[in-house]
Parts: sequence; C-alpha cells; structure tokens
Amino acid sequence: MTKSYPDITKRISANIKTLRKDIPETMSGFSAMAQAAGKDGALDRKTKELIALAIGIATRCDGCIGFHMEALVRLGATRAEIEECLGMAIYMGGGPSLMYAADAIAAYEQYLVA
Repeated sequence: MTKSYPDITKRISANIKTLRKDIPETMSGFSAMAQAAGKDGALDRKTKELIALAIGIATRCDGCIGFHMEALVRLGATRAEIEECLGMAIYMGGGPSLMYAADAIAAYEQYLVA
C-alpha cells in the first residue's frame, strides 16, 4: 500500500483546524514558533525546510514528511537537494530512517504532480 502524502497532509490539516478552535493559545504559540524558526536568517528557508525534512524522517513522522516536502517543492528544491537531505537523514537515523527516506522520495514525486 502506497502512502498518499497529499492525503495525509489534508487529513492532518483538518484535525489541526479543530485543535486551533479547541486550544487556541497552544496553537497560536506553536504557529508563532514555526514562523520565527522558519523565516530567512543566516540559513534560508529552503535550507531550514531540508533540515526539518531530515528530522521528520529520523523521527518517523509521516505528517512532517508531507508538510515539509510540500514546502520544499513550492520552494523549488531539486531532486538532487532532496536526495542529499535523505542521505544525511539515513546516515543519522540508520535503517528506520532509510525506510522513511524511501517514503519521502515518493512524497516528492507526489507533490511534483499535484
């Protein structure tokens, strides 16, 4: 069975909408942290998204892979950049990260055609 990362992120986004309503202070704080951490600085946004993707792979988070891969495709990340990121994630996370890196390249391909 192939995972559909666009479907995964749509489902999670709907659930996050509920959380924004139910726990607005927590979600507002998380959103502010995400915006602050992701903005351009010494590292550009694409580099930061590559780091986030690698962490998502290493922690085995399908939603993280989906959201960060979607952002990377929008930011114009090349397949070569994605694959080098996957190589680092595999190196740092071993076999389990290899399994999620394999899923992450499928996510890249899904977002290219979406």
